[in-house]
Amino acid sequence: MNGEAAIDALSALAHGGRLDVFRLLVKAGPQGLSAGDIARATGTRPNTLSTNLNILSNARLVASRRDGRSIIYTASYDAMRELLAFLMEDCCNGSPEICAPLATLASQCCEGGAACT
Repeated sequence: MNGEAAIDALSALAHGGRLDVFRLLVKAGPQGLSAGDIARATGTRPNTLSTNLNILSNARLVASRRDGRSIIYTASYDAMRELLAFLMEDCCNGSPEICAPLATLASQCCEGGAACT
């Protein structure tokens, strides 16, 4: 990931509603959620949700697929990993203890499920 893509992703996440949607989709796992389910879970109006999903999608943080009459949204785990890797790329600078708590947290992420695959 380059700096410009990181700025796009961070800008998309720099809004409470979009951050809530993204975190919900990360928790939902690869099966994702329909727009209606996302709206109910977050208490977001459909037009606001649509705007937020478009912004997240343009930042490559969310993907969508059609399932019958519904559109299912999923978190883009590849983009999330790329963003986290970009942010941590030069973290330790020879001092691994700086990033050790983050590495531990990342390893715990998927212990209970497949949401981080």
